Amino acid sequence: MRINTNISAMDTLRNLNAATAAKSDSLSKLSSGSRINKAGDDAAGLAISENMKSQISGMTQATRNAQDGVSLIQTAEGALSESQTMIERMRDLSVQSANSTLSDSDRTDIQKEFGALQSEITRVSKDTEFNNKNLLSGNNTFSFQIGANAGQTLSVSISDMSASALSIDSLSLVASSTEVASVQAAAAAVTTLTSASTLAAADITNLGLLGIDTTGLTVGASGSAVSGLSDIVASATTLATDATAAQETADISKASQAITALKKAVSTVSGQRADLGAAQNRLTHTINNLGTTSENLSDANSQIRDVDMASEMTTFTKQNILTQAATSMLSQANSMPNTVLTLLQG
Repeated sequence: MRINTNISAMDTLRNLNAATAAKSDSLSKLSSGSRINKAGDDAAGLAISENMKSQISGMTQATRNAQDGVSLIQTAEGALSESQTMIERMRDLSVQSANSTLSDSDRTDIQKEFGALQSEITRVSKDTEFNNKNLLSGNNTFSFQIGANAGQTLSVSISDMSASALSIDSLSLVASSTEVASVQAAAAAVTTLTSASTLAAADITNLGLLGIDTTGLTVGASGSAVSGLSDIVASATTLATDATAAQETADISKASQAITALKKAVSTVSGQRADLGAAQNRLTHTINNLGTTSENLSDANSQIRDVDMASEMTTFTKQNILTQAATSMLSQANSMPNTVLTLLQG
């Protein structure tokens, strides 16, 4: 029998230490809810889990980015909706002004509202902002980071929507005195046309100034190619000397030009709104997709990172029992050398 080296106690102590360490690990996992609390718990699992956590975090931020993008687009589209309403009102006023039942004073009154709408369209384009970024003045491109990785972006372009960019800033429903004089000069020139005349470029231009449809007329053609030439010449004779009639003709010509320009502006604004609507729908689907992907990645990460509480509790209970048993057995192992005393008492 040996007393200097108690092998039984050493073996029991080793088992006790192992059970205590295992019990401590179980306590750590149960208290944190995580299967991996330090790299030593699962080195490979930790690396995979951290990469997933980075992706999930990036997707969460990308979702917020996409939501900000939707807000920006809604701001721009809302302003364009008002601009389009104003343009359509201007077109209605142009159609109204082109009617011969109106007097010069009527057209002057209509022009007041027409001009105010022109100014407001430009103001809206300059003052519509999102986070201090102008949206409708100038050609702007906005890039939204909608993914967790570099290069996962979506770009939206918004064209200049000012009255100047839409080519409606210089429109007017009332002709200037210079324009009226041009109509009278054109009328005077038209009065010399006859069916036998040979049309020159100036003749075609003059007919256009009088509101005559010159479609199909070519330089070198005979005057007989002008439909209703005799009536046109008779009317031109009156316009050449009647300033009031010339003013009305010039005003109606201006209104017709405005109708054409405003129709194009309506189409331009509608096209931009359609582009913004399509981009908003894309971002909405992107947000839904990011949410689904993030949910699935979170589930996969949970399988790696989170502890199974029921299973770990079973492990803890086992290690707790082993710890208590080892403690008791260590006490017994430590008392074994005492049997040597019986020999010494012999």
